[in-house]
Amino acid sequence: MLPKINTILYATGLGTRAPYVFRHALSLARQYEAKIVALHCIEPLSTFGQSLVGQYLSEEESAALHSKARESVTARLRERLATLCARECEGKPECSTAVSEICIVEEHPAQAIVEFANRYKADVIVMGAQRHTMVGEVILGSTTRKVLHDASQPVLVVKVPKGMEEEI
Repeated sequence: MLPKINTILYATGLGTRAPYVFRHALSLARQYEAKIVALHCIEPLSTFGQSLVGQYLSEEESAALHSKARESVTARLRERLATLCARECEGKPECSTAVSEICIVEEHPAQAIVEFANRYKADVIVMGAQRHTMVGEVILGSTTRKVLHDASQPVLVVKVPKGMEEEI
């Protein structure tokens, strides 16, 4: 029996390669009439970073700043996804509901991606493939490698061709 895709976990770092990767998630969602759960991970501050912040800000100030940053990232992600949906779907109504949920978490990305894929019972994970080295080589990123190793779901790793990066 052929697999059915109902839920797609789209993991994004919000960089210039995100639109290209999102198009692949959206294409799958349209073909399978699936929903997309978008996930953005904010790397937690190291112990050293936390102690530095603690020296200059009170706990209340730090929490308020943190909350404001999370709201800003959430709004930015919603705006970018809405823009991409509008651009790619040319006003088709099913596209506006393709992204059913946007999750922003402060966790190590690979761990969070696997955890959220399980939590949302994702049938597939869609994520970008690479990072660029100092000499311009393209390599498989460490987060992608960890997700490929740890996830029980299929992972669609999207390699973004050179020159396909874009700002939204």
